[in-house]
Amino acid sequence: QVQLVESGGGVVQAGGSLRLSCVASGIIFSLNGMGWYRQAPGKERELVARIDLYGSTNFADFVKGRFTISRDNAKKTVYLQMNSLQVEDTAMYYCNSWGLVDYWGQGTQVTVSS
Repeated sequence: QVQLVESGGGVVQAGGSLRLSCVASGIIFSLNGMGWYRQAPGKERELVARIDLYGSTNFADFVKGRFTISRDNAKKTVYLQMNSLQVEDTAMYYCNSWGLVDYWGQGTQVTVSS
């Protein structure tokens, strides 16, 4: 059974930082690309950042220079370091594993207050 379990969300003031973690089980983690998406109320889910199995990354324009994504294959964990958070970053953040089949976590809420 595949599980992606996110953690690290919370409430932070604008300008602050959070680090999200996603621990995977039930997949060959090192052979899967991993990503973070977010969905704000009333909006569609959107890509935040992705990292492939070789460690190559890509980011949405709205987080470039503020967020970084990394992975630890030994821990089967992907991280999203979020700095200089803005009110507009408030959303539910979802972990995604992409390969032959896509899998999703349940999400972790990030709320940025002004």
